[in-house]
Amino acid sequence: MASIWTRQRTAAPARETLSREQIVKVTMDLLDTEGLAGLSMRKLAARLDSGATSLYWHVQTKDDLIDLVIDEVYGEIDVPDAELAGWRAGVLLLAHNLRAAVLRHGWLPEVIYTRPSIGPNAVRMGSRGLALFTAAGFTGRDIDYSMGAVLSFVFGNANSQAAWQATVRRSGRTVEERNQEILAEVDQLTAMDPMMHESVQRRRVADMDQLQNEAFSYGLDTLLDGLERRLNA
Repeated sequence: MASIWTRQRTAAPARETLSREQIVKVTMDLLDTEGLAGLSMRKLAARLDSGATSLYWHVQTKDDLIDLVIDEVYGEIDVPDAELAGWRAGVLLLAHNLRAAVLRHGWLPEVIYTRPSIGPNAVRMGSRGLALFTAAGFTGRDIDYSMGAVLSFVFGNANSQAAWQATVRRSGRTVEERNQEILAEVDQLTAMDPMMHESVQRRRVADMDQLQNEAFSYGLDTLLDGLERRLNA
C-alpha cells in the first residue's frame, strides 16, 4: 500500500467530528506513555472515545498512524535560516533539537529507519537543513553527504541513549542508580588495568545526563570541525 502522504485523502462525512489532528495527538500521547508495543487501533479508538469506523475515515492502518506521528515529531524541530544564524550555529541548533526530540519520544528509534520520511514536516526540515550546508559553501553531493553525516551522528547518539533510558525504566531504577551499579561492576573488572580504572573513575564525578550532554556536544563539535576543514581544504 502506498504511503499516507502519496494517497489521495478521502473526505470524511460532514457529520464526522473526529479530526486527523486529534488522532495524531492522542497517538503521540499513547506512544510516549506505552511505547510502540502499546499502540493498536482498538486502544486508540477507546482513548478517542470513538468507534473504529470513525478512525478508519482518517487512517487505514497502523502504519498510517506511525507515518503521521513521525512527521509530527519532525514538526517539533526548529531549523533557523542560515542568513540569521550562520551555517554552523544553525546546524548546532538543528542537531540539538533533533536529539531532544528523539529523547522525548523514546519509541522513535524503533520506526525511524523502517519507512521513508516524506511528510510535509520532514521535507521542510530536510530542505532547511540542506540550505544551511549550501550556505556554508558545500556543493553537489557534498551538501547531502555533510547533512547525512550530522544526522547519522545525532540519531546514533540519541537512539542509543533512548534505548538505555527505556531499559532503565523497565528495571524500576533511576538512571543514576543503574549507572552506579554498572560502574561498580566494571570497576571490579578494570581494577588491574590502570587506564580503564581511571576512565571509570572519571565517570563518577558527574551525573549521567551531564556526561551524555557533554559527550554529544564534544562529538558534534568535532564532526563540524572536520566538515569545516574539509570545506576549506
